[in-house]
Amino acid sequence: MLIHRPVLRFVPFVLWASALAAGQSLRLDIPALETSAKQELAATKTPGAAIAIVQDGRLVYAHGLGTSNIETGAPVTPETLFRLGSTTKMLTAAAVASFAAEGKLSFEDPVGKYIQGLDPAIAALTVNQILSHTAGLKDTAVMNGRHDDAALGEEIRAWRPDWLFTRPGAIFSYANPGYWLAGDVAESVARKPYADVMEERVFAPVGMASSTLRPTMAMTRLLSQGHGQVGDKTAVLRPAPDNTANWPAGSVFSNLIDLSRFVTAMMNGGKVDGKQVLPPQVVTALTTPHTDIPGFHAQYGYGLDLEQTGGVVVWSHGGSRAGYGSDIEMLPGRHIAMIVLCNRTGESLPKTRAKIMEMLGGPPPPPRDLPESAIPASDFAKYVGSYRNGETTMQIEQRDGKLFFRSSNSSSDQAEELRKDEDGWLVFKSADGKTAGRVFGVPGPKGKIEYLNMEMRAAARVDAQ
Repeated sequence: MLIHRPVLRFVPFVLWASALAAGQSLRLDIPALETSAKQELAATKTPGAAIAIVQDGRLVYAHGLGTSNIETGAPVTPETLFRLGSTTKMLTAAAVASFAAEGKLSFEDPVGKYIQGLDPAIAALTVNQILSHTAGLKDTAVMNGRHDDAALGEEIRAWRPDWLFTRPGAIFSYANPGYWLAGDVAESVARKPYADVMEERVFAPVGMASSTLRPTMAMTRLLSQGHGQVGDKTAVLRPAPDNTANWPAGSVFSNLIDLSRFVTAMMNGGKVDGKQVLPPQVVTALTTPHTDIPGFHAQYGYGLDLEQTGGVVVWSHGGSRAGYGSDIEMLPGRHIAMIVLCNRTGESLPKTRAKIMEMLGGPPPPPRDLPESAIPASDFAKYVGSYRNGETTMQIEQRDGKLFFRSSNSSSDQAEELRKDEDGWLVFKSADGKTAGRVFGVPGPKGKIEYLNMEMRAAARVDAQ
């Protein structure tokens, strides 16, 4: 049975923008915003995007740009569904936290208390560790796989100790599998499939009328196809990448209308339209710092990056998956949020988001390139060595009085020279002199680097200490 759920009142964005400018609540330069978005869509060959700004529970701006399908030219609208990627994690975390709010689980419990048949090393991981990326799990993302509900539990019960690249609780390291495991915890506590748990625990209470995990439901609604590079052109990805075993980490289908209700609930103690739709303990659990993120001036809650810059608190998360990209940023102290959804692999319009954040009075983006200097020879010994996270290996080598970096993820076998920036990151350049990548060394108790952090994933030293 189709149930109609109320959504936030949507008034044409120009009217809202003008009214707010007159009231001096927000000053949105809509032409500048949309010009930036159109330019960035063209530059990144992204067919379409949907952008929303939410203030005090109202959609003050919601607009689609470009097309939802490069083959048909169908327009993107505020109602168009996109597959989110990792912004799904805040939704999965909310479902798990709702059980904790009811006393049906504890964040400090081992997951083996709820899921039967796990390898003992996996069973010992705590709910807190998997939600905060401190479980020591290797990272991977498998876009194509099975489509049945049983796939999630069967995938996880097949894991062995080699899924752990380091000891649990040792360090933050972003790991999609932790959220697959979190989804299975929710599934096991509820004794029903993860997709149904999300419907009952998050989508229905919050009023996210169009959101779903199930592709066969999404395709009956306004749906943007996922696009990517196919040969020498941008094309619809066929078959649509899908893997039920990975759903809890990055596969929710949602739109601006639904997500505006979720961010409203998050910034309003779990309330939307004056109604308590999520327990306040859920908001607290997701927005409490649970661990530091090495190398960044930020911490991680559950499914959210937490940062404070210039007195402004930002809760955020990005998403990237085959065919889509997304970004959600909340300024809870001002009850303002920004949502960006795109239909090309990994795209989320960072330049446009920076312009919007400036309009919202948020913190400026961090500088792209900080001053660098040569690494002192006295520091070489603590960095040199081999590091590993699952199938990813990294190597720091010394030769000719310099340090060099190579990674198994690189398209080149050539080691790149390292320099150190003002924040302590080791930086390597591309042939044109632009920053190609950065790694951050995390020392152990004796001062020798024990982990290298790259793109929020840690790799543990594997050579003798």
